[in-house]
Amino acid sequence: MKKYSYKLRPDYLKQLKNEQFELVVIGGGITGAGIALQAAASGIKTALIEMQDFAEGTSSRSTKLVHGGIRYLKQFDVEVVAETVSERAVVQNIAPHIPKPDPMLLPLYDEPGASYSPFELQVAMNLYDSLANIHDGPYANKSLSAQEVLERQPNLLKDQLIGGGAYLDFNNNDARLVIENIKQAVDDGAIVVSHLKAVGFSYQEGKVSGVIVNDLLNNDEEFKIQAKLVVNATGPWVDTVRQLDKETESFPMMRPTKGVHLVVDSSKLSVSQPIYFDSGENDQRMVFVLPRFGKTYFGTTDTDYTEDLKHPRVEQADVDYLLKVVNHRFPTANLKLADIESSWAGLRPLISSNAGSDYNGGNKQSLSDESFESLVNLFDAYRENSVSRVQVEKEMKAILDEKTEAGASPSSVSRGSDLLTADSGLITIAGGKITDYRKMAEGVLIEVIRQLNARGTDFQLIDSANYKVSGGQFAPSDYEKVMAELTRKAEKKGIDQVSAAKLAHLYGTNIPTVLAGYNVAKAYAEKFDYPLDVALSLVYALDYEMVYTAVDFFLRRTNYLLFQIDALETLSESVLNTIKEHLGLNEQESTLQNNELNQTVAEHSLAYLKEG
Repeated sequence: MKKYSYKLRPDYLKQLKNEQFELVVIGGGITGAGIALQAAASGIKTALIEMQDFAEGTSSRSTKLVHGGIRYLKQFDVEVVAETVSERAVVQNIAPHIPKPDPMLLPLYDEPGASYSPFELQVAMNLYDSLANIHDGPYANKSLSAQEVLERQPNLLKDQLIGGGAYLDFNNNDARLVIENIKQAVDDGAIVVSHLKAVGFSYQEGKVSGVIVNDLLNNDEEFKIQAKLVVNATGPWVDTVRQLDKETESFPMMRPTKGVHLVVDSSKLSVSQPIYFDSGENDQRMVFVLPRFGKTYFGTTDTDYTEDLKHPRVEQADVDYLLKVVNHRFPTANLKLADIESSWAGLRPLISSNAGSDYNGGNKQSLSDESFESLVNLFDAYRENSVSRVQVEKEMKAILDEKTEAGASPSSVSRGSDLLTADSGLITIAGGKITDYRKMAEGVLIEVIRQLNARGTDFQLIDSANYKVSGGQFAPSDYEKVMAELTRKAEKKGIDQVSAAKLAHLYGTNIPTVLAGYNVAKAYAEKFDYPLDVALSLVYALDYEMVYTAVDFFLRRTNYLLFQIDALETLSESVLNTIKEHLGLNEQESTLQNNELNQTVAEHSLAYLKEG
C-alpha cells in the first residue's frame, strides 16, 4: 500500500505542474473518487483535485445508509429499485467492510397522507425482496401487526398504529467509502490532491486542455494542470464549475436541497433498529431514526437551498421540525434543543428538472387503479407459478410506460443523474446518490475511454463491479470470519478486544498497515497521554489517508465529531499536538487548526442556537 500523506504533497504538486494527464477529475466526493478509481485501474493517467478535504462537501453528510430504494415503490418506479438494489449489492461486494446489513422497521399509522396501507406495504416489500433476490432467511421482509411493531419498539406512538413491516437495508460510513476509493486510486497510480480549487480552464482550438487551479494551502499559488479530458464531478458545485468554461454558454441545471440530521444520546431516545416512518405532518415526507455507536440520530429535512454551498447550517426551523416529528412518534422522548449533542447539514445535488426530492421518490405521479390491481394480480400469479418471468417483465414494461407518459420518466426523476459533454469538451456528471456512485462513475469512464480511444489509445474499462476498494480484499460472505481474524491481529499487539474490533471494522484488510505504525503511535500515545487505538488511527490517517487537520480526522476519517463529540474534550489537545509534530507544522498552522476544530465543534453542537 502506497503512503499517501500531506508530507508528500510537494511531490504530488510537482507532478501536477510538470506532467500531462489523460484525465483530470474535479471533485473529491464519492462520484469523483469512484471515477478516479476506475480510471486509474484502467491504466488511464489520472489526476483528481478537491478544493476542500475529501468528502467534505456532500459525501460525508448523508443519512449514512446504502439504500435499496423501497420508497420508490410507492410510485412503482420498479426499474429504479431493481437498479438500486443491484448496485447496493455491488457496493457491498467491492467494499465489504463498509456497508452492513441493518434491517429497517417501517410502522404504519392510519392518518391523512399515509404513504402506505398494510396491503400496499406488503406488495412493495414482496416486490423489493424479489428484485433484491431475497427469498427467505433472516433478511426476508416481514409484515407486522401493531402489537409486533410495539414488541420491537415499545416507545413508539400507539395511537392509530395499524401495523408495519421490516425489510433489509444497509448502514454506511459515507466518508470512509470515499477515502477507500481515493486510496485505491492512489495505489493504482492516480495523483490525488486536496485543497486545490479549480478557477478556470486552458484551451487549445476551443477545447478544454487543462485546469487552472489555486493552491489554497500555499498562498493561493496558481498553476495549470494539463489534461486531454476533464470531468466536472463537483456535486452541488456543478454549475459553478461549468460557468468557468468560457467556451460554452451554460444554463443552471442544479437545485440543491438541504438535509439536516440531529444526534442525541441513546439514553434520551433508544431504538432497537433503524426506523423509517411518515412525518405525521401530511407533507409526503418520511423520517429516519437510527442507532449508531450508543447514540440515536434522526432526519432528514428537505428544503431548497440557495445560500453558501460550502457552509450549509442547521437552522432553528430544521430543529423545530425534526423535534416535533420525533417527539410525536416517540411520546415519552420529550427531546429538546439542549438534548442535541451533535448535528450535520448537507446538500443533495438534485437536478433542477426533477419533479421531486430524491429522498422522497421524486415523481409524484401515481398509477391508475386498474394498473395497480393488474400489478397485484400479476405478482400473485407469478408466485403461484401460473405466469412466467418473461410475462411479468413484459407487463411491468407496459406499466412503466404508463407512468412515463403521465409525467417525468423514472430515470430522470428518481435516479436524478445526468452526463453531458459541452462543446468545449468539458464532461459533467451531475446529480445521483451514494448508492449509484459506482455505476455513475462507470458511465463517465465509458465516455472517457470512447473519447481517448478515438485519439489512438486502446484503454479497456475494468470490471468495476468486482474491483475492490482499499481495505475490502475479502468476500462479503466471509465478513464475520475476516473481522475475527483482523481483530486477533490487533489483540496480539496488546490492544484490548473492544478497540481491536473497532479498528478491524473501520479499516478492513488494511489492519496490517495500521498496526505497522504501532511503535510510532505508542510513542505519541505516551507522550501526549491518549488511548493507543486513537493514536494508531491517527498515525495511519496521517501517513495513508491524507489527513491534514484535526477536523479531517475527527469528522471524516472517524466519526468522533458526530457520535462521540464528548470525547473531544480529552482527545483534542493530544490529536492537535500529534498532527503538529508528525507533519512538522509551525505554531501558526497549529493554532489555525485548533481554531477550526473549536469552531466546528461549536457548529455541530448547535452552540449558536443554544446560546441564542
